[in-house]
Amino acid sequence: ARSERKTCSTEIRAAGYQIHPRNTRESARARMSEKESTPAAPMALAERLERLGSEPAYEVAGETAAMRKADPERALYPFHIGDLNFSSPPHVVHAIKEALDAGKTNYCSFYGIDELRELVARVCGQERGIAYTASNVCVQPGGKPVIGKFLLCTMNEGDEVMYPSPGYPIYESLIRFYGGVPKPYGYERTADGMRLNMEEFRAQISERTRVLIYNDCHNPTGHMSSPEEMAEIAALAREHNWWVMSDEAYFHLTYELDHATSIASLPGMRDRTCILMTSSKSWAMTGWRIGFALGPAHLMERLAQLTCNDEAHTCTFVQHGVCALFSQWDLSVAHCRQIVAELRERRDLFHRLLNEVPGFSAHLPRSTFYLFAQVDQAMEWMRDYTYGGFRKRILEDTGVSFCTRVHFGEHLPGEKSHFVRFAFSGIGKEQIEKAMAVLKAYMERKRAEYEAACAAGSLPPETRHDSGGGSG
Repeated sequence: ARSERKTCSTEIRAAGYQIHPRNTRESARARMSEKESTPAAPMALAERLERLGSEPAYEVAGETAAMRKADPERALYPFHIGDLNFSSPPHVVHAIKEALDAGKTNYCSFYGIDELRELVARVCGQERGIAYTASNVCVQPGGKPVIGKFLLCTMNEGDEVMYPSPGYPIYESLIRFYGGVPKPYGYERTADGMRLNMEEFRAQISERTRVLIYNDCHNPTGHMSSPEEMAEIAALAREHNWWVMSDEAYFHLTYELDHATSIASLPGMRDRTCILMTSSKSWAMTGWRIGFALGPAHLMERLAQLTCNDEAHTCTFVQHGVCALFSQWDLSVAHCRQIVAELRERRDLFHRLLNEVPGFSAHLPRSTFYLFAQVDQAMEWMRDYTYGGFRKRILEDTGVSFCTRVHFGEHLPGEKSHFVRFAFSGIGKEQIEKAMAVLKAYMERKRAEYEAACAAGSLPPETRHDSGGGSG
């Protein structure tokens, strides 16, 4: 057949005809190669992804990591992310090893294993003064899944959801993603810290408001509600018949009390509140990825159904290991108190030194491991009122890395002051001292440059809008 095709081609050429290059095997191979080398447009993805946000602190972490990779010898001071440089509780580490050795690696219930749910119900219920059983607990692979599943269970498309801003960015991200209408409420600075702006809070309420997200022991400000403030929030939830998600990730990270108070413990709140509880922050277990939802049994049933459709269940051997966290509660509390004692020393040192930095002013937080500093004067001296430009210039010039207010939601109407957040959970006292010395010297230079320019009448133009530098 090959010989016949060759003879046919020769005869065609002999007759005065040309074979079109498109008909040769070589040209076919060339066309195929050319087609394969031409990049195809990526397949279109679902439009709903345009509504999905992220956690910008990880972007800052990426920038800092890139700087460290480019120059391993450079001094960098990571205050940007709320991870901890403490060890997880030894008795829990030992228990997870035992669970692996015992072969606890199979499927389990999508509610979580019964032993752990019973322990969580008893221990967390007693701390909060609430009667819970295992039916009120659904184990989750971290705290974040509780947020999304709670919204899917309680929020219809078009419902309004009130949430804190500044606040954990995943709240707004998932409200938008699942079709809700985000209604942020804000905070205001007082002489001794922060407080909820209740006038603004009430102004956000409408007949379409269905859900409230409430974060006492607040990220990023470190705010703790007074009993009066929490009671006012609870009264509004009862009056308007809201579902409430109480984010209690920092419940045990308090400096004046053994733990915070749960809004679920107030009259009329137990059966409308879903508690988000996690071991990540209080016990330095961020990488374990285990958390808990506590709330009405019919809500837990639906959360478990979502878990069945999503992850199937939380890692089995991790659950068996974490049983020790609650069954040996005295050891766990002692470990948490050790962490808090060290954090208190860092907080007090950091608070004093940061307030000595020209242009930075921070209150002393009663909870969490964050300092929320006002920086309007520093921005003025640097002639840059953009969060992205301000933050990146300080990072590049000093190696001090932090997040800004807009990493936790956009400025609200009427919000004029500028803030940044420092996390002191993953950096020791010696590094805090070094970082603040560098930052203080830097801002002293910026202040002197500004004052000299003022005296000479040659102030450079200020920058007030980000231009391609990101939002924070």
